[in-house]
Amino acid sequence: MCPRRHVERVVADVSEAEYLELQRWVYRVGRAIEQVVNTERLYVLSLGSQQGNRHVHWHVAPLPPGVPYGDQQLAALSMRRGILPTSTQEALDLAQQIRARLVTRTSSNC
Repeated sequence: MCPRRHVERVVADVSEAEYLELQRWVYRVGRAIEQVVNTERLYVLSLGSQQGNRHVHWHVAPLPPGVPYGDQQLAALSMRRGILPTSTQEALDLAQQIRARLVTRTSSNC
């Protein structure tokens, strides 16, 4: 089960079993995103700061096909580059599709 308590450090504040369960969910979310969004590469990382967002969370970011190499990896994650324009309705539709994939995978224990 994923911890429901405040956790600040990716490995020091959780047991190995909790960490592995969290990674199972990161995997499931990543697979669901790849099924819904056209993805050339999927970036998974944990970012945070003791001066800011002092909690563990993962970013699961799909890279669309056709992005030039110089604009990939860390450059693609830079907020200075902006984000892909998505309407509120498009974001809600994507979330619903991803959630549906997660429910299907979880109920079938895949």
